[in-house]
Amino acid sequence: MLKLSKSNPMINIIYNSLIKLPTPLNISVWWNFGSLLGLCLLTQIMSGLFLSMHYCPNIDLAFSSVIHICRDVNFGWLMRLIHMNGASFFFICLYLHMGRGIYYMSYKFTKVWIIGVMIIFSTMATAFLGYVLPWGQMSYWGATVITNLISAIPYMGNYIVFWLWGGFSINNATLNRFYSLHFIMPFIISFLVIMHLTFLHSTGSNNPMGTNSNLKKISFHPFFSIKDLMGFILFLMILFLLSMINPYLLGDPENFTPANSLITPVHIQPEWYFLFAYAILRSIPNKLGGVIALVMSIAIYLILPFMNKNMMPSLSFYPLNQILFWIMTNFFILLTWLGAKPVETPFIFLSQIMTFLYFIYFLIFPLTLKLWDKILFKN
Repeated sequence: MLKLSKSNPMINIIYNSLIKLPTPLNISVWWNFGSLLGLCLLTQIMSGLFLSMHYCPNIDLAFSSVIHICRDVNFGWLMRLIHMNGASFFFICLYLHMGRGIYYMSYKFTKVWIIGVMIIFSTMATAFLGYVLPWGQMSYWGATVITNLISAIPYMGNYIVFWLWGGFSINNATLNRFYSLHFIMPFIISFLVIMHLTFLHSTGSNNPMGTNSNLKKISFHPFFSIKDLMGFILFLMILFLLSMINPYLLGDPENFTPANSLITPVHIQPEWYFLFAYAILRSIPNKLGGVIALVMSIAIYLILPFMNKNMMPSLSFYPLNQILFWIMTNFFILLTWLGAKPVETPFIFLSQIMTFLYFIYFLIFPLTLKLWDKILFKN
């Protein structure tokens, strides 16, 4: 194996980056979600590839082609359900992975963190494009609402929307473009993931103690590859169980109705993993302000590596960091709940309060840690 790794550069890279990678010996199960995200991406690409063989990106045939996949294609229903529920599992792992990074201050690895936020943006764009493809009621009206947001850009917003639509309304050209973009985006995400891993391997993984000593590191294989394998088995088991027992638990019943531009759903809402951002969007009365707040709901995580960057993660910060983290988690959950509620009182007012607290957290969080740093290490 060693001779083979020396003779073949590709095998050498795999050997050094996945087998002999120095890994902190005290990392917990929360570090499993990075590898699970890789499995999610692979699952989505493979299942999506099979679905694309039978899908028709035409407004007259799209909805029927999805039904055809589920009813007539051998195991088409399984591919469809795995792809649909796999998107939800992707975001569950993504949010847990990001939460672990905030909790243990992994954002100190600036390049790794910035690429990670770019992956989140790309994944959200891919999920939105994919949600439009079945061409159900919620797909159509969700695309109408989100694409119309671009018209808030001063001077050229309307022109960009018309260019994106390929006409003066959402039509066949729009669906074709969304299908093409949805197909290519996973490969862009894969490229970003490679960059993410490259920067991660150049710095090494973080650990619960926040220490960077090479004396307390062991090889990735077999000590952590076994743990990742167990995570893969549990993940696939839960995904298959959900797909078999209650496959539409995380979906919207409105999407079982073919798209109709003359009938607006009573309550337009995105999938659950976008609800927190949707609540922030709706809470701002101004259209342009809402779009900026929507983008900033994710982009604001880019500032974390540059706040208090002279502080090194250590155990002494964690009691305070835990309190701040769980406050932030509650804000996120409440915004998700509010995003699924109708646009009426008291939900509008509550959304505005939660949006304010969500953004003000990113000012309070670094300032509090800096104050805590001075109190602990003033001597």
